[in-house]
Amino acid sequence: MREWWRDAVIYQVYPRSFQDDNGDGVGDLKGITRRLPHIAQLGADCIWLSPIFTSPQKDMGYDVSDYTGIDPLFGTLDDFDALIARAHELGLKVITDQVLSHTSDQHPWFKESRVSRDNPKSDWYVWADPLPDGSPPTNWHSHFGGPAWEFDPGRGQYYLHNFLAAQPDLNFHNPDVVDAIIDTCKFWLDRGLDGFRLDTVNYYFHDQDLRSNPPAQTRPQVMATDLYGMQQNIYNKTRPENLGFLERLRKLTDQYGEIMMVGEVGEMGRRSIEIMGEYTAGSSRLHMAYSFAMLGPDFSVDHFRSCIEGFQAGAPDGHPKWSFSNHDVPRHVSRWSEYAVSDEAMARFACAMLMSFEGTVGIYQGEELGQTETELVYEELTDPPALRFWPAVKGRDGCRTPMVWEHDAPNAGFSDGTPWLPVKAPQAARSVDLQEADSDSILHFYREAIAFRKSQSALREGATTFVTLPEPLLAFHRQSDAQTITCVFNLSKDTHEIKLSGDATLIGPHLANLDGSKLTLPGNGFAYLTHDGALTLSV
Repeated sequence: MREWWRDAVIYQVYPRSFQDDNGDGVGDLKGITRRLPHIAQLGADCIWLSPIFTSPQKDMGYDVSDYTGIDPLFGTLDDFDALIARAHELGLKVITDQVLSHTSDQHPWFKESRVSRDNPKSDWYVWADPLPDGSPPTNWHSHFGGPAWEFDPGRGQYYLHNFLAAQPDLNFHNPDVVDAIIDTCKFWLDRGLDGFRLDTVNYYFHDQDLRSNPPAQTRPQVMATDLYGMQQNIYNKTRPENLGFLERLRKLTDQYGEIMMVGEVGEMGRRSIEIMGEYTAGSSRLHMAYSFAMLGPDFSVDHFRSCIEGFQAGAPDGHPKWSFSNHDVPRHVSRWSEYAVSDEAMARFACAMLMSFEGTVGIYQGEELGQTETELVYEELTDPPALRFWPAVKGRDGCRTPMVWEHDAPNAGFSDGTPWLPVKAPQAARSVDLQEADSDSILHFYREAIAFRKSQSALREGATTFVTLPEPLLAFHRQSDAQTITCVFNLSKDTHEIKLSGDATLIGPHLANLDGSKLTLPGNGFAYLTHDGALTLSV
């Protein structure tokens, strides 16, 4: 029997910004539960909750101080249980972020670890002596700027942090740490959770010999926080020991039936596709993985094709998850605007293209409204990199502003209080209620496209074979035992024509005209073609 997650549509909820039900300006679990019908009606199969665990919120919950507690900001364990129950009633699976590579510096484990070099948890984090001149043990960089090492006067040693200094890295070389982490995962599975989204899944282990990284082979265009990209990050992440931990975690999840784990591969470019393949190969590691390969500015036939074919070649038995937006990157409607006829055209085009990809697909909240990036001023920011490096870095707040539900309500229906990030007019104009009332809206298009994907066996489970056409025309066949669908996309603002050799019929949502053997695609046009025999395309 085919597993539920293989062709699922996963909807990411950013809890802070989805729905506030207690008026404090921050979204909460009760608010999410109230709005679950919206997600179910969209046609999604699963929701992914960004962190809801106890945290000082230095990095918006990605600094966990209690792996088995719900942060009071979001509610209680009872609220969590109620959310799970309601989601299951609606036919939705639920997975949560598990931030396992590091904790908060307020976690009891770290508080004990930093006291001395010989306490029971002294080796639970990555500690190292200074070099003879007092400098950090290696040249590794933090993603949020500066060295990845923070000196602790109490121990007279440095500790490792790949992100904020308030997010010390756990020492996964210590088996006691691994056992403790496995126990926290078991806690949530026992409460009925359907799986995990594993944050920074390739960061668990570090090089025990503490070797410094060599310089990058190609010097990147360095931004204020991108010193990280000036190194080949081969000793501080993606270590071979990671695979053993994933196999241990998979053994746990396999005890619970239809559990799914999706890993976030923290890497860019072709290497990220290779890691996705390695981490999902076979049936003893991750069920699937995604990377930032499609979450950046690249928008070309060669890019999308190389991502998909690269995964096919690297992991013929692995499974990918593809998405265009999430809580860490600018929204794709804004990110790809230079290629768009309009924001609305890009929203439809991206949806149609994503729904045609083989594997699992992900939607970030608001994406189904065609939501755009919010423009913020410095005084409105909360994101640590932006606060530190503004204006060179705008940060991630622009994609995290609240969900908009009712156009004329205070804060577009998100909260009766002052929201933690502002709701601005351009975003409120895309509210759910306005789009519900317009049968030609982006919201209705998403529902149509998702339903179409689910109704076609070729799009659910068909293999992908690319057709070579010149830029900006992306085309491929999806073939199952029951049918073949040819998917064609125009990645430009200009009109393009394609010649077909064979009879074909336009099906599903499309922006194209088929006149005999001529397929015309306007700017950001797209088409799904069904045919009985072979179909070739040319220009």
